Amino acid sequence: MEGIMQTRRAEVPLLRGLVRYNALIMLVVLFVVSSIMSPAFLSQENLYNLLRQMTPLLFVSLGMLLVINTGGIDLSVGSIAAAGGLLVAMLVPVMPFGGAPGLLLAVVLAVLLGAIFGALNGALVTAFGLAPFIVTLAMMTIARGVTYMMSNGQPTMLPLDLPAADLLNEFGSGTVPFLGVPWPVVLGVVVALLFYFLMNYTTFGRMVIATGSNETAVRLAGISERGYKFCVYVISGALSAVAGIVFTARTGVGTPITGVGLELDGIATCVIGGALLSGGKGSVANTVIGVLVLGLIGNVMNLLSVPVYPQQIIKGVIIVLAVLVQRVGQR
Repeated sequence: MEGIMQTRRAEVPLLRGLVRYNALIMLVVLFVVSSIMSPAFLSQENLYNLLRQMTPLLFVSLGMLLVINTGGIDLSVGSIAAAGGLLVAMLVPVMPFGGAPGLLLAVVLAVLLGAIFGALNGALVTAFGLAPFIVTLAMMTIARGVTYMMSNGQPTMLPLDLPAADLLNEFGSGTVPFLGVPWPVVLGVVVALLFYFLMNYTTFGRMVIATGSNETAVRLAGISERGYKFCVYVISGALSAVAGIVFTARTGVGTPITGVGLELDGIATCVIGGALLSGGKGSVANTVIGVLVLGLIGNVMNLLSVPVYPQQIIKGVIIVLAVLVQRVGQR
């Protein structure tokens, strides 16, 4: 009997470790399997392309993480990304001055548009008490409609003969001198580190988690939880616009169909990383791991020439498994 009890005591920490680090374990397993299944996977070109392609999803996922941590959801991120990417492509040719200043102004205005959409989401959720799912679902349709109206349903190409457009294209496809790391990856690392600091070492981050954990307790403590909720939607909208700008920089064109389904991938990365949709639990580090997991799945499937539809099935299965592991951990 004592031997059985000791065995069970030894199994509990092991099980807790598996549950706690399930996203990291999943990432390592996928990395090893991908390396074995495709010899081209470990090539520098493929790894850098993988990281470059995942950068927009990283921005969306970080914004989604903040919203989910407050107990909300943001389904409008894909449409806002399309609006931001299209707006920067339309503004670059008409800026009153060219080069870096013109590009910077166009980027700021595009990010501001994303923040405005996010502010509308936040205002409807906090001031009127509407359900985040309904509000952001409506905003997803509104933002996509605005994007189609802006472009008349047509893609907008970046004119390569303009210095500002050339700078944006260089950012999307170029690499850091002497290092070879793509510029979008560098931006993604900087933003991820910034949000890691924000969530772990600032009052804002702690209050976002507290709002999702026990909103009533925060309110009774005399703290306005509405302000934090409003801010996370604004941040999510701004980051979504940044994601759209990166899409445009990489492809050289802004289209109204950019970011279709991006909201689902953003939710998936947060869930894979251990965030609870009920709020109050979720970390930047694990969300980054979730982004890498989802990116690895798509990358190795593409290398193996697997059609897109089976990829969706595999992604769905992995999301379900991640939720099941969370449920086991809660029990």
